[in-house]
Amino acid sequence: MRARIAVLPGDGIGPEVIAAGLHCLRAVAARFGHELELEELPFGGAAIDACADPLPAATLAACRAADAVLLGAIGGPKWSQPEAPVRPETGLLRLRKELGVYANLRPVKVHPALASASTLRPEIVQDVDLIFVRELTGGIYFGAKTRTQDSASDVCAYTRAEVERIARVAFGAARSRVTSVRVSPRARAATWSSSTPWR
Repeated sequence: MRARIAVLPGDGIGPEVIAAGLHCLRAVAARFGHELELEELPFGGAAIDACADPLPAATLAACRAADAVLLGAIGGPKWSQPEAPVRPETGLLRLRKELGVYANLRPVKVHPALASASTLRPEIVQDVDLIFVRELTGGIYFGAKTRTQDSASDVCAYTRAEVERIARVAFGAARSRVTSVRVSPRARAATWSSSTPWR
């Protein structure tokens, strides 16, 4: 396999985690004969420092041309001051929108060797195997926001297509597991459970 990977180390612990991830990728590539072209690019707070933009045009172009993007954590106290003209998170939202990356998959699986490190009793966390599916590009992130001296609004609007596509990802992941689905557009929430796989 040949793959071009855009590497965005980010800020804080991001570069350290990405370095470990690259070590693993290189080991896998060597073991199985893959050819990986890795291009490290500025992103987040580091890009603000270097280019005054959390998502420089060259970084976005490289991400679009890549087969995959390896992204580290971004942000930190240095860039989170209320008066900051630009924040690292702005670049993250732009990157998601530009690449159409709308589904965040967050697996939760407890390794037996780490069960005793949990704040929950080991017998509670043993055999935990969950996956959370979160929408990343809809109105909660990009809805119109207004604020005046007397009022404020934060519009959370989703199109039917946006809801359908994230639901398809979630239901696809649910086919092989017991499922609990929570739909929560702010105050309204509907919850249902199923003990059989979705069809």
